[in-house]
Amino acid sequence: MLNTNAQGVALEGYDPVSYFTGEPTKGNPFISVMYEGGTYYFASFENKARFEVEPQQYLPQYGGFCATAVSEGYTYSIDPNNYKVTDNKLYVFYKGELGDAKPDWDADEVNRRASASVNWASGNLPQAA
Repeated sequence: MLNTNAQGVALEGYDPVSYFTGEPTKGNPFISVMYEGGTYYFASFENKARFEVEPQQYLPQYGGFCATAVSEGYTYSIDPNNYKVTDNKLYVFYKGELGDAKPDWDADEVNRRASASVNWASGNLPQAA
């Protein structure tokens, strides 16, 4: 399961490598890679090349769904600028009219990661309404 838009683009078009090299950057549709059912855009050919060598290093956890939501047993959309890198893994979070999911994650990250990993492995996560 992968969080993509109607065109099949992951991370709302943001460059997954950019989260590890500075700050999230919108990717260029002309510099893209299809990987495991989603299309990823990159800000540079260098970032695309990095991704192609080791894609698993750069993929967001839990298919790019809100990590806090997954820890609670469902999937939810994200704000691609609301993120955290922990132990060289990318976690993305919802932020919008309903609030900001990242502080809940930060308040108990160890237990949230454990719950999210169990829930994600179950493969049975409904999408929130």
